[in-house]
Amino acid sequence: MIAINGSPRKDGNTAAALGIMKDEFEKEGIDVEIVHIGSELIHGCVGCGKCRMSENNLCVFKDDSVNETALKMRKADGIILASPTYYAGIAGTMKSFLDRLFFTSSGYFKYKVGTSVTAVRRAGGVDVVHQLNNYLNLSEMIIPPSQYWMVGFGREKDEILQDKEGVQTIQKNARSMAWLMKTVETGKETVPLPKEEQRVMTHFIR
Repeated sequence: MIAINGSPRKDGNTAAALGIMKDEFEKEGIDVEIVHIGSELIHGCVGCGKCRMSENNLCVFKDDSVNETALKMRKADGIILASPTYYAGIAGTMKSFLDRLFFTSSGYFKYKVGTSVTAVRRAGGVDVVHQLNNYLNLSEMIIPPSQYWMVGFGREKDEILQDKEGVQTIQKNARSMAWLMKTVETGKETVPLPKEEQRVMTHFIR
């Protein structure tokens, strides 16, 4: 399991949310590696397409952790995307990281289990969860359920732990994810994957 912490604060509320999830996964015997990228300098995707032609489909920019983390995520059974809420959106560094990583690697993530979580002071968190889930959905990943949106409230360090409903929601999502990962792994032995076909691409401007 790989979890991406997109907050510039390594020990902030986003990290606390991931800590809640990690505790639940460890109870289920699932190891979690948390990769902190929020304080890195990460160039955004320039749409050059070099990753489509390069060995292992890696990004042409090699001076940050995108390629290294992509290789780890391709091997992982589960992926967690975590970002704080900035102006009702994903934190800038996390957005640049995700754009490049998923552009190079989304094809490797099909039918893996993935989820998203955010920390917010007051409002805008649901928008962030939706934005993060776009990466998972467009990679044809499987998103586990919970009782509410994956949003925890808090501003100062560890305040999210006082949000009892948020903590419960995050815990329930982690348990659902652990169950789903085990179900998918077991199912591979008896149920074939859906039939694949060549993708149709339609452009509206010629």
